Amino acid sequence: MLRQMVATKTDSGLATYREKRKPGSTPEPFGATKPPASRFVVQLHAARARHYDFRLEHGGVLLSWAVPKGPSLDPADKRLAVRVEDHPVDYVDFEGVIPEGNYGAGAVIVWDRGRFEPANDFDAGLESGKLLFDLYGYKLRGRWTLVKTKRGANDWLLIKERDGHVRHGDAARLPEDSVLSGRTVEHVASGVDDTQTLADACREAGARPAKVRITDVRPMLATPGKPFSDPRWVFEIKYDGYRLLAGKEAGRVRLLSRSGRDLTDVFPDVAEAVAALPCDPLLIDGEVVVHGPDGLPSFAVLQQRGLLTRRADIARAAVRLPATLYAFDLPLAAGHDLRPLPLVERKRLLARVLPSVGAIRFSEHIPTDGERMFAEVGRLGVEGIVGKRADSPYVGRRSADWIKVSTRTRDDFAVVGFLPPRSGGQPFGALLLAQRAADGWRYAGRVGSGFSARDFAALGPKLAAAAPAPPPAGADDESRDARWLEPCAVVEVRFKSRGAGGRLRQPVFLTLRDDKAPEDCHAPADDEPPAAALDAPEAPTDERPRRTVKVTNRDKLFWAEDGYTKGDLVDYYVAMAPFLLPYLANRPLVLTRYPDGIDGKSFFQKDAPGFVPDWLRLETLWSEGSERDIRYFIVEDDAGLAYVANMASIPLHVWSSRIGSLERPDWCILDLDPKGAPFEHVVRVAREIRALCDEIGLPSYPKTSGSTGLHVLIPLGARYTHEQSRSMAELLARWVVRRLPDIATIRRQVQARDGKVYIDYLQNGHGRLLVAPYSARPVRGATVSMPLRWEQVTSRLDMRRYTIKTAPRLIAKQKEDPLAGVLREAADLPAALDRLARLLSAR
Repeated sequence: MLRQMVATKTDSGLATYREKRKPGSTPEPFGATKPPASRFVVQLHAARARHYDFRLEHGGVLLSWAVPKGPSLDPADKRLAVRVEDHPVDYVDFEGVIPEGNYGAGAVIVWDRGRFEPANDFDAGLESGKLLFDLYGYKLRGRWTLVKTKRGANDWLLIKERDGHVRHGDAARLPEDSVLSGRTVEHVASGVDDTQTLADACREAGARPAKVRITDVRPMLATPGKPFSDPRWVFEIKYDGYRLLAGKEAGRVRLLSRSGRDLTDVFPDVAEAVAALPCDPLLIDGEVVVHGPDGLPSFAVLQQRGLLTRRADIARAAVRLPATLYAFDLPLAAGHDLRPLPLVERKRLLARVLPSVGAIRFSEHIPTDGERMFAEVGRLGVEGIVGKRADSPYVGRRSADWIKVSTRTRDDFAVVGFLPPRSGGQPFGALLLAQRAADGWRYAGRVGSGFSARDFAALGPKLAAAAPAPPPAGADDESRDARWLEPCAVVEVRFKSRGAGGRLRQPVFLTLRDDKAPEDCHAPADDEPPAAALDAPEAPTDERPRRTVKVTNRDKLFWAEDGYTKGDLVDYYVAMAPFLLPYLANRPLVLTRYPDGIDGKSFFQKDAPGFVPDWLRLETLWSEGSERDIRYFIVEDDAGLAYVANMASIPLHVWSSRIGSLERPDWCILDLDPKGAPFEHVVRVAREIRALCDEIGLPSYPKTSGSTGLHVLIPLGARYTHEQSRSMAELLARWVVRRLPDIATIRRQVQARDGKVYIDYLQNGHGRLLVAPYSARPVRGATVSMPLRWEQVTSRLDMRRYTIKTAPRLIAKQKEDPLAGVLREAADLPAALDRLARLLSAR
């Protein structure tokens, strides 16, 4: 039940939680010109005969079909759709009652709406009688078709195509209420005064009538804490978005940030949904998010919307990147002040106001079991949880009655200083961070990686304008070069863990948080959970029990000519675990198994067999090609490495993205495949890629393939889509081929390469695989895919030097993994694209 609830809460009706690759579901390629967004709407119409009006925006009108039985998520249901007259586009949000005596008299609700994208030539499809399109709605998702029948001139069939959004039986039933108002068509027809009905419910709950303006209410804030369980508490998901107070008074809607900034014009889709709620006045407290392609809230995508200022851009983004307000409290409603009521009463009343799905979603909660919920959301890649006393009143300040618990992979920090750059060109070398504790500011360490040119440009003026200040507590051992300032900005930072004194380990800058004030950055408590939970079970720790794996057939030869055994393979992977595991962490793994060694038969294994032990982590993802769920291995420790190696897995291939952000890769790859070309040409091409990357401001890192070629990786920091990554890789590859036409090519067919080095940019994509750094290879010599420093990429490079016997000793001599920047940095692709465009125009 817990996993089901978490999945539902992160779904939003716009994308399922578990990754399901959908035809046409990916964003536009990086740098592509975006056509105007098109909308669709399905209106449930209780006219003379109850039916659904299915409408697609095209050519400045709404093309319309009447669907008597309504759309079905089951491809076996071929629903009659009768083509009717076109409607004006402003009808897309109509909900109400068409008076008697008029055409179509009766009640109408917006049953579903969103955007649609044609998958074939739409005008030609209208002419030929077959339309194929993708829907991105709250209830209808994935690919659909409208096909004309021979029965009547206007008769078509509406059919769901087979993809990850297909449902059968009871699972195919969809809510009948409006995605805007939450009302059914019968409720609209009844003419009931919803405000009066809600006012009666508020009085029954114990609330008193009061005239309180929405601008007089301050948001209740949570205190950082630790996971716990308590029957007096309820637990909600902590979302990665902007806190929002959404209010309506006398028909006027206002969306206010935590600091009081008016965001109504920034999120018109949410404002429109608030306006449609059948109650006035009211005030809803929640978190506004924009979901990424993986279904999880994406703060990076939310910021894309938050920074828009032109009305046309905002309107387009509202269709392409729809926002969702997760509503978790109701301070005011129907002229009543609900703040003194217990939380669960306020939430009960809130649930009455909201639609079942739509742009505003009710934030569900789980009672008592905070520890298990915390463990589950952490495994699913969700931001964290918020614990709330079930009987807590709503107070406009920070309170111990609400406890926020992060999954500890990221947090917000105030910038309290900086270190100068080691070389010119940037305003700082690292940011100095702090959070507020009970006794004042507490130093949290420095962050010096993950910045793009845009980040430097945004942060530089803030640092320059800040006044000098003394260092915070705990900063005594910081560099003498540190420049200490008054808290001047808030940044979000990802880190591995907190060390002694709260110092961050392996921090990486993620983004600037303009929606928060430095005073809102609170340090986690050092003591026990809140008083109400002192008798709760001890919180789970990150410590995992030590596991041992029995290695079978250790002496079986896997590299017969070299004398290396299965035991040697297992020992190598266990020895390399500290270096290899960071590249496997939270990432789907694909095995290639060689039960009889490299000279025997081999086979790929994506789907984990049923006999794997319970302690080995598996993640179930939908495979569009196989049209089924696949259970992928996720290796998290040396025991997991030993287990998959004992399964005779020689090379380990990984996705470029992680669970929780599967549509946001961590790296872009250019795979250099010689296939008969001299290796010195491979080196020349690799160094030319590096020169181009340096020229346009992209970091780049090389490694051997472990076989015959080289890989060049560009860190992306999970900021861009696979399509954007592949588009940039293609541009780089084409430019390098232009510079080295005699030795480089992008022609995929081997016979067409003419002995040139093939630059493969097509390895960038959802589910595309990379042989993991330090992975062993099934070739003579037992070579491995070895990370390199650029000064090692010369004509003298001999990848036969790096084997399962030599690699542990060679890497131990180095102070740092040469490829570590791939996991901690983030390229600025828009800035690089601009520089590349200028480079092209100059030549």
